Amino acid sequence: MTQSIKRKSSFMKNVDHQHIEYILRYCDEISETLSRFGNDFDTFASDADFHKSISMSLLQIGEHAKALSNGILLATKTRIPWAGIKGMRDRFAHGYGEMSSKKI
Repeated sequence: MTQSIKRKSSFMKNVDHQHIEYILRYCDEISETLSRFGNDFDTFASDADFHKSISMSLLQIGEHAKALSNGILLATKTRIPWAGIKGMRDRFAHGYGEMSSKKI
């Protein structure tokens, strides 16, 4: 392996690590939000702050998932539904119609 390929591989691992750290941080934020508001669908559907907090965290998780290297995505695809995560991000970001609370 040449030096430039080694550097690129090392760089990608570091970048992937950063994105995974962000994803985990947003997962923690979702957990904290659920602790604060509860896990009741009616509350989620009727409270704009609860809804926006969860939605924005999911959008950010999708953003970081889209930035992961193909190597990470392929290595974890049987355990993590990356396509669904990235697709949810697209729905939030591009507003493909209204996002229903039930889909979130």
